[in-house]
Amino acid sequence: MPEGIIVKALSGYYYVQDENGGEPVQCRGRGIFKKRGESPLVGDRVAYSETDNGEGTVEAIHSRSSQLVRPPVANADLAVLVFSVVRPELNLGLLDKFLVHIEHVGLDALIVFTKLDRIPDGEEGERILRDVAEAEALYSSIGYQVLKTSAHRGEGLDELRAALAGHINVLAGQSGVGKSSLVNALVPGLRLETNEISDKLGRGKHTTRHVELILLAGGGYMADTPGFSQLDFNELGIDEIGTCFREFAERSSSCKFRGCTHTHEPQCAVLEAKEQGLIAVSRYDNYVAFMTEWKENKRRY
Repeated sequence: MPEGIIVKALSGYYYVQDENGGEPVQCRGRGIFKKRGESPLVGDRVAYSETDNGEGTVEAIHSRSSQLVRPPVANADLAVLVFSVVRPELNLGLLDKFLVHIEHVGLDALIVFTKLDRIPDGEEGERILRDVAEAEALYSSIGYQVLKTSAHRGEGLDELRAALAGHINVLAGQSGVGKSSLVNALVPGLRLETNEISDKLGRGKHTTRHVELILLAGGGYMADTPGFSQLDFNELGIDEIGTCFREFAERSSSCKFRGCTHTHEPQCAVLEAKEQGLIAVSRYDNYVAFMTEWKENKRRY
């Protein structure tokens, strides 16, 4: 029985890419999945049978290494967080919020700064370059790989292809940062719909409406997804937010109190590290903001 990976789910059909390549086979799922409360997901590795009309049936779903609810993707292992340096400007608060959610679901993260070709000349451009250099140094020191790219000029694309190879990658970032342009540059001949930033709204429109895995030349897959648009902390406990900051997690075992919130407790290793300059003020301030948001959400619900 042939095996493959589901690269698209649409209108009740599952499109299975054979492990040997070629055109995906349009399949239906077995009725037994519904009875069991199971549902095949994009990214699932499956066994399927072929029918006489050239279509197929998903017969078995292999065990998953990971499962995301939003976006619904199985077996993803790397989140590619795309942030532009201009229009919209680099937003470290939003980047940290994405990183908390990525750490919570157990994926590794790759940070990609885009639109380097849009940096203006003069003082504004110099300020942007300084901000980008500082952000690159900060997140690299925490343990994240950071790449700088320009889809239009082809800058950084070879490094990005190498980082994506062998992974099921989930593409994430706010609208208008150039995600689709980046994927179009990575996959020659692909033409994902792109959308420039609206001058009226100051942000882009969502152009991706379903989850689909795109085969990359380096051997990995990229999930161009409409997900990760609603980032809230309802599914996290207050003690989990701190564990999703890598530099906090590695120090929390040295705090005096178990369950330390790292906000006011005496002999808190995280607060001490912040005072010593070992934890960035921006990261700590964002952590406190996220804790406050979590408390407000709990009061609301």
